[in-house]
Amino acid sequence: MHQILSRETIGPDVCRYVVEAPEIARRRKPGQFVIVRICEGGERIPLTIADADPQAGTITLIVQTVGKSTLQMSRMGPGDLLADVAGPLGRPTHIGNFGTVVCVAGGIGAAPLFPIVQALHLAGSRIVTLLCARNADLLIMEEDLKAVSDELIVMTDDGSRGIRGLSTDGIRMLVDRGLAIDHVFAIGPPVMMKFVCKLTGELGIPTTVSLNPIMIDGTGMCGGCRVTVGDATKFACVDGPEFDGLQVDFDELIRRLGAYKDREKEALEHFRSDCRLGQ
Repeated sequence: MHQILSRETIGPDVCRYVVEAPEIARRRKPGQFVIVRICEGGERIPLTIADADPQAGTITLIVQTVGKSTLQMSRMGPGDLLADVAGPLGRPTHIGNFGTVVCVAGGIGAAPLFPIVQALHLAGSRIVTLLCARNADLLIMEEDLKAVSDELIVMTDDGSRGIRGLSTDGIRMLVDRGLAIDHVFAIGPPVMMKFVCKLTGELGIPTTVSLNPIMIDGTGMCGGCRVTVGDATKFACVDGPEFDGLQVDFDELIRRLGAYKDREKEALEHFRSDCRLGQ
């Protein structure tokens, strides 16, 4: 059992949790994740470790309410117990001095991107971060990312905050400015990552993405998180979650992510109806 020590709402349907997990806090590296079960018999949900404090023995999880299990977790707070927190899982991010790095965060992607930006900054890379969202309300972790970036540029699709435009517009703007980009890290909705990689491929810029396919056990046994990278089938839980974005078949990833939408909707509605009956 792992105790929730604090819970903070940081955006619409987005909460930051600090969870007691000393062994994970001691061993985790940027890019890794945990699999959480809220209760016995509950769904296993993969969540990126957004931060950790080895001395305090805590990890930070940022969770967006999108389905039954995350809605259930959103109703938990300090003192509540999570049945399981398994990890750290996945391959850590390759960290080094890459030169000038553009880090692109799309919406909730700011959470998994933060520890990567932090580590790249400490390794000596020059970091330009594009923090992007559909509108101002959906921007998260702006101050966190600003603290570990040489430059932070905020962009929204509708222009309600920062520069109006998409993440690809931001990359083009930096290139037009004369910035020599050595590497791009992009984390966000699959469609965003797809078009970022389409652009960076045209520009010849190496690009790393972090993928979020359907995942169950986190050990490579179930095969649910398989993705096509180049000519090979990979498993995001053990081969990733990070891959060469220029080699990822994003269309296949997007199709697979939509495979259980109807069942996910049913489970969410069933949970909500049970809660209404309980009240």
